[in-house]
Amino acid sequence: MVFSSLLFLFLYLPVVLLIYYVTPLRWRNGVLLVFNLIFYGWGEPVYIVIMFLSTVIDYTHGILVGRCKRRGDDRGARLAVCSSVVFNLALLFFFKYWDFVAGSLAAIGLPLMPILGLSLPIGISFYTFQTMSYTIDVYRGDAPVQRNLINFGTFVTLFPQLIAGPIIKYKELGDQIDHRDYPVERFASGIQTFAVGLGKKVLLANNLGQLWDAYKALPAAELTTAGAWLGVIAFSLQIYFDFSGYSDMAVGLGRMLGFEFTRNFDYPYISRSVTEFWRRWHISLGSWFREYVYIPMGGNRVSRPRLCFNLLVVWGATGIWHGASWNFLLWGLYFGVLLIVEKLWLGRRIERWPVPLQHAYALFLVAVSWAIFAVEDFSQLGPYLGAMFGFAGGGAFDGAFFYYLRSYLPTLVLACAASTPLAAGLWRRLPERVWKAALPVLLLCVLLLSTAYLVDATYNPFLYFRF
Repeated sequence: MVFSSLLFLFLYLPVVLLIYYVTPLRWRNGVLLVFNLIFYGWGEPVYIVIMFLSTVIDYTHGILVGRCKRRGDDRGARLAVCSSVVFNLALLFFFKYWDFVAGSLAAIGLPLMPILGLSLPIGISFYTFQTMSYTIDVYRGDAPVQRNLINFGTFVTLFPQLIAGPIIKYKELGDQIDHRDYPVERFASGIQTFAVGLGKKVLLANNLGQLWDAYKALPAAELTTAGAWLGVIAFSLQIYFDFSGYSDMAVGLGRMLGFEFTRNFDYPYISRSVTEFWRRWHISLGSWFREYVYIPMGGNRVSRPRLCFNLLVVWGATGIWHGASWNFLLWGLYFGVLLIVEKLWLGRRIERWPVPLQHAYALFLVAVSWAIFAVEDFSQLGPYLGAMFGFAGGGAFDGAFFYYLRSYLPTLVLACAASTPLAAGLWRRLPERVWKAALPVLLLCVLLLSTAYLVDATYNPFLYFRF
């Protein structure tokens, strides 16, 4: 079950909100925990056991860390944190990376590990990172020990952001888990944000995804240079509206339940450098790696060789976090190298370039990165990148390119405009009485169009199955 499904929109969500708000305040976390587990276990109930295990392990480790700190036993507290981190990483490795490592070893003639063929528990990359943040935050003194197992379980399993983020640190949500209020304005804002996210996903991302799938499926001999760029532009917009749409829906659902989550995207395609792009894209993931990996390794306050090493480690980990495949590792290292170049040499020079050139530079490099990200098969990745750079088997243009361009041009133009703050800026300039009257009508139109699309269409991919 995902947010952009009719089952979620017209059965699960209304039932959750109704029961949640008729429940007395002191029992709402318990009710929410039950609904969280129903949501997560809808597709694969067996993996609820894994989530229970993760919850109990990190809950007890948090108590152990707090007890050691009260006694002044820093060594014991460190060991407890280390134990929590090792458990979570081992859990993540077993389910997400075991078969990848086993297959890679077998491919070079070292069949040392059996291929298990286990399906990936959805959202495991999100909730393992969140539970790790809890014990680390308790050790650092950034969060108190959570002694209520139901409240802690609610944090781990919170369904609005469980399967697609944002990644929320315990110190950011702990107080809200224990105490939160329910102003009508927040609920109304949640509906608005959820509707915007649903429109992004259903009306923009899904349509653009069909264009990308058409080009991804083409044999290398039929791929043209123009077509390769059209395909990767479609994917660049698809993944943005898909991912940011789910993040908006998560934020909106959180507000409906009384929570306030961190913003996860900030118009990344208006960036003027790769560094700025990663300050705007998947903000919660970048913040997590910066705070719990990069800074503990020394961050920027190290020698240049060590700085390069730190960046490559962090970005290699960022890449492989997205999926158990060599192309994701390559994607992460690609950004690591670009960020090293900008940090040590190019950054100051970029600032002196004309603004359009800065935008073109950032968008070009990001578009190339999405080709690496999207084409997981290395036998197809080389020809696709080659086609983008003029080595296309099908030449520069063909009839299919012009057909797809004509067919998808309105959606592409709308998506490009929506990926900038232009519309929001124009909206804010409207007189208050105008936007107050227009907003409910626009939201209703988005909901009706999205519902009509979901009823009529069969194409509604979920991009986060690998997370």
